[in-house]
Amino acid sequence: MKFDKQTIVSIILLVVIAALYRALPGRIWGFAPHLAMAVFGGSVFKDKKLAFLFPVLSLFLSDLVYHVLFLFQITPIEGFYSGQLTNYLLIASLAIIGFRVGETKISQIAAGALAAPVVYFLASNFLVWAGGGGYFRPKTFSGLVQTYVDGLPFFQTSLYGTIFFSVVLFGGYFLLKRYVVRQPAI
Repeated sequence: MKFDKQTIVSIILLVVIAALYRALPGRIWGFAPHLAMAVFGGSVFKDKKLAFLFPVLSLFLSDLVYHVLFLFQITPIEGFYSGQLTNYLLIASLAIIGFRVGETKISQIAAGALAAPVVYFLASNFLVWAGGGGYFRPKTFSGLVQTYVDGLPFFQTSLYGTIFFSVVLFGGYFLLKRYVVRQPAI
């Protein structure tokens, strides 16, 4: 992706809009753009540091919005929490999936949109089970399985959200490249 002034402004707007969307009251838990943003960033951005930073910056901004709303007692959700750094690292690491996704092959985009929530679900629930994080299940195989069972409703909405936002991000990028960005004449 070429970074001209319009592209940079678009990326900033996308990060801010995604952050504000995640902090919307009444939003379905797990239905958020950040996993799709990680796959998209890994697939499209040539600068891999930006691919890792893209979803994390948006996630941080939404946590900041949550924290301000919490301080003003508008929401019971704290913006900053224990385990937050781990969550940021998990989200950022999903850009690695995007490195394997082409920006135009629908089958690769679909595979990335399915892989990201599966990897996130498996890793995040394992870490919650292993570390507690205010959520305690026995440190046994059955405790681990129960942790995954408890997380299934979040996985379902995360999967739907990642598919939806992947269509929006990759589809929008394709349409912009095809119909808006002028290619020089050969």
